[in-house]
Amino acid sequence: MGDNAALGPRGEELAAGYLRQHGYTIRDRNWRSGRTEIDIIAENNQFIVFVEVKTRSADYQVHPAEAVNVPKQRTIINAASNYINRNGLVKEARFDIITVIFSPAGSEIDHIESAYYPTI
Repeated sequence: MGDNAALGPRGEELAAGYLRQHGYTIRDRNWRSGRTEIDIIAENNQFIVFVEVKTRSADYQVHPAEAVNVPKQRTIINAASNYINRNGLVKEARFDIITVIFSPAGSEIDHIESAYYPTI
């Protein structure tokens, strides 16, 4: 791996490609609302999907999805609300996490749909 700073953007690129392959349209990437950034905003026929991408190398200590804790979820939910209001969207929102783990053998992608809900 070498360069840890490059892991995040590489993971986000793979995640966006994965979503496209699975029928999603990418609306925005790295969209900001104040100090909060939403990695990928995608949509399908049913949902507008706010995706947090977590990328790690194979030697991680804690599963990447666990980094999306309740305070992080709240900030993403607030930013998503701003996005929905600014764009006049009427689709139901969904909050997903995509984890990307790089190893010498390649990469592993895990898409966790409806990882959390805006009721917290």
